[in-house]
Amino acid sequence: MILMTDRPSLRQRLRGLLSPPRPFVMNPREMIDAPLGRWNLYIGGAGSFVDGYVNLDLFPMPGVDVVADAHHLPFACDQFQRVECDAVLEHVKRPHDVMREIERVLAPGGVVHVVVPFCHPFHEYPKDFHRFSLDGLKELAGDLEITAEGWRTGPTATMLVFALEYVKLWFPWRPWRILAHEVLGWTLFPLRYLDYLFFKSDRVGRIGNHCYVWLRKN
Repeated sequence: MILMTDRPSLRQRLRGLLSPPRPFVMNPREMIDAPLGRWNLYIGGAGSFVDGYVNLDLFPMPGVDVVADAHHLPFACDQFQRVECDAVLEHVKRPHDVMREIERVLAPGGVVHVVVPFCHPFHEYPKDFHRFSLDGLKELAGDLEITAEGWRTGPTATMLVFALEYVKLWFPWRPWRILAHEVLGWTLFPLRYLDYLFFKSDRVGRIGNHCYVWLRKN
């Protein structure tokens, strides 16, 4: 199913400007030299506009090009030069099956970038089934070659996201939770830069927030 979508509205852009910064920084070592090909697939990009990709998600939302279940990708074999699967596998019942579908539609020589949570609060979309250590994520690679691995977001991100969620548990009304998130988010976000120190440490994975792998199909 192909959807035609509009760009974010002015109201949505203003809301984004007023929201507190995210409680994490990205590991600069995560990105590698993996240029886009002619056909590229982004799995789980609802609410985002991902230039250069076919954006697939389970629900028809802004930015989504194809609505489908990742357990059964509606594409031919060996079609995509690059696949992004960002914070999706925790929401699927059978992550191993999804990875085999990704492997099927990936062209020989193509690359896959997979990101999953390790220490992260419960979040439904529409369900939340799994958490992965870096070793657990690598077990899903199957016959794909692991070309890079590491931690996208570190221990400080873990502490901040749990602090935000904990404080919101005390407020029964949604407007109060939103206000608490905004106030605490603006207050705590400078601490996120501590993770630049942890990214250089082999202890980052003890309570790391999200981990990643880059995979190649031979």
